[in-house]
Amino acid sequence: MTRETKILTFGCRLNSYESEIMRDHAAQAELDDTVIVNSCAVTGEAVRQTRQAIRRTRRDRRDARIIVTGCAAQIDPHSFATMPEVDVVLGNREKLRAESFAKIAATETDEAGDGDGRVAAEQVMVSDIMTETVARPSAVTGLGGRMRAVVQVQNGCDHRCTFCTIPFGRGRSRSVPAEDVIAQIQQVVENGYSEIVLTGVDMTAYGADLAQPMRLGDLVWQILDAVPALPRLRLSSIDSVEVDPALFEAVATHPRLMPHLHLSLQAGDDIILKRMKRRHSRQDAITLCTALRARRPELVFGADLIAGFPTETEAMFDNSLRLVEECGLTFLHVFPFSARPNTPAARMPQLPIAVRKERAARLRAAGATAKRRYLDAQQGHMLRVLMEDERRGRAESFVEVIAQTSQEAGTILNMQITGVEEDKLLGAVAA
Repeated sequence: MTRETKILTFGCRLNSYESEIMRDHAAQAELDDTVIVNSCAVTGEAVRQTRQAIRRTRRDRRDARIIVTGCAAQIDPHSFATMPEVDVVLGNREKLRAESFAKIAATETDEAGDGDGRVAAEQVMVSDIMTETVARPSAVTGLGGRMRAVVQVQNGCDHRCTFCTIPFGRGRSRSVPAEDVIAQIQQVVENGYSEIVLTGVDMTAYGADLAQPMRLGDLVWQILDAVPALPRLRLSSIDSVEVDPALFEAVATHPRLMPHLHLSLQAGDDIILKRMKRRHSRQDAITLCTALRARRPELVFGADLIAGFPTETEAMFDNSLRLVEECGLTFLHVFPFSARPNTPAARMPQLPIAVRKERAARLRAAGATAKRRYLDAQQGHMLRVLMEDERRGRAESFVEVIAQTSQEAGTILNMQITGVEEDKLLGAVAA
């Protein structure tokens, strides 16, 4: 019996969005018994997990065609092409093009390799991502049957943080025109989705490359005005130093823009931030969080933080640790520093791996304490919850809520919070 295409996605929301585009392209090309591995390159661990998944997939599905794509494949296609388990390597530009999948479908899997564990040259479709000048919009109706859909507004990054290889996987910053973004959102809303998440690699760089330049805040206001039927709009990760006045005002005041921001902070020490080549200071982050929360007290912040960056002393790390409290962070994504090939940070004096892991553990513990404190404070409150299935939903703060009784997926309900279970809230639908 022929098996359908399966997609394994690693990394960011943008990768999840692009996986759905590939799913449609694979279906149109009638690719059967195929596994697409959409890789991430943000850390060495992400690349390791990608390779592990490829090997496991070949053990489980010996006859399947395995396609590897994503940032890790874009940055280092040769290393994946030489894996005996891999049949095709696709670049980040090629993976979004229907013709790539039509070409793959026309080639039998047993013809893809040359017999000695190497993928044939014609099956490595990876072009220079730095020459890509447009972000190509594609309509995605939703992710995995959930009630939340992701819409890409931007791709690529023009900054060169010393620890990061992602610009070499994604290319230069480029924006999807506002009219195309709005058209995608209108389509998704017409298909019954109640929440849209805007995503990109460097979202707050949005609009600088357009014929008529604009900012992310301008786009957000245009979406909210043009699609009044959209109940909930949400932002994925943003750079705190690039929050423009219009975006600040939208976050502070608009009830349909969800009160949840995930900030790309990375560290809480000014010296480390400079060595990372970040563009904000410790005080910039604290000032933004304080100012926004003063305007909208229910606002919840998340952040990316790196532990054990090269040259980080205990005192420097303590500044990052204290940032959790001083910014009032609730959701943390913590990464022990991972030296990426050909980055400036990889050439800096490295801390022992054990130190990086120990500091990451302390940051995660601080994050868990902060989150638990937030969850406990919600007991007795009334929250608006979008049901994703019969029992699980998400509050406006993005915290997960478990309903005491079955509800209709896709509905937005008022729920009285009755308790906390691990990292979730328990709720009862208000009468």
